[in-house]
Amino acid sequence: MALENQTFNSDFILLGIFDHSPTHIFLFSLVLGIFTVAFMGNTIMILLIYLDTQLHTPMYFLLSQLSLMDLMLICTTVPKMAYNYLSGSTSISFAGCATQIFFYTSLLGCECFLLAVMAYDRNIAICHPLRYTNLMSPKICGLMVASSWILGSTDGVIDAVATFSFSYCGSREIAHFFCDFPFLLIISCNDTSIFEEVLFYWCIIMIVFPVAVVLVSYARVILAVIRMGSGKGRHKAFATCSSHLMVVGMYYGAALFIYMRPTSNRSPTQDKMVSVFYTILTPMLNPLIYSLRNKEVARAFMKVLGKGKN
Repeated sequence: MALENQTFNSDFILLGIFDHSPTHIFLFSLVLGIFTVAFMGNTIMILLIYLDTQLHTPMYFLLSQLSLMDLMLICTTVPKMAYNYLSGSTSISFAGCATQIFFYTSLLGCECFLLAVMAYDRNIAICHPLRYTNLMSPKICGLMVASSWILGSTDGVIDAVATFSFSYCGSREIAHFFCDFPFLLIISCNDTSIFEEVLFYWCIIMIVFPVAVVLVSYARVILAVIRMGSGKGRHKAFATCSSHLMVVGMYYGAALFIYMRPTSNRSPTQDKMVSVFYTILTPMLNPLIYSLRNKEVARAFMKVLGKGKN
């Protein structure tokens, strides 16, 4: 009982990734700049898709959901990191830590499944264009998106509850800039090996299965594109799919690196750098990749700017 009270009533210490040296002050400023670009980019993407009726299609609806997930993801970790750095505080409450784990893990799981849905959408659009309106109707698209949110949230609940079922009776220092459950398992005073083994197999379902869907979908897409007679159609298909593949590669690669290794093989420095990449950089790159390589999004942006000037 004493151990449980200590776990629930004591704060954790986030060691962070920056000190107050000139180099780290510059890097912190850079992170804030990236956060600002990511926040604005994803917000603009969501608003454009909502305001422009020509973007009310399954592909752009899925893209708006990806932007929403990225927006929530950066707001889960970066503001707390910035507050701790600027205020000199390093603590995070039990409730705050549990909240971060829930939202962070949920959003990662949601994106895992959503990226697979986006790959399936491109597969149907290119390989079965005549059946696209039936196979990707608003109802079916909505159900798949809702399923992504539900499955991701379920994963978040399981990971948060399981993580805090362990006792933390020794050092409460987390070698990270936010609460991520693999880092809490390292400082737990219980044997977490069984949970880690279960977690490994759960990650196979959460990551490897969606990756398989993505690979099969794009294998079919590439074969269909190669057979296309129209050079213009081939170019448009490759432009759309290459943007998605860039996002998929960045996201799944980092997720596999972080969550499918045992805690005994972890390097805090490597994990923190990879976490920065897919927690902060990827949400910034997603809207840039899709907007810069997508004429419809650029057209919608110019249309909204034109209305604003009038």
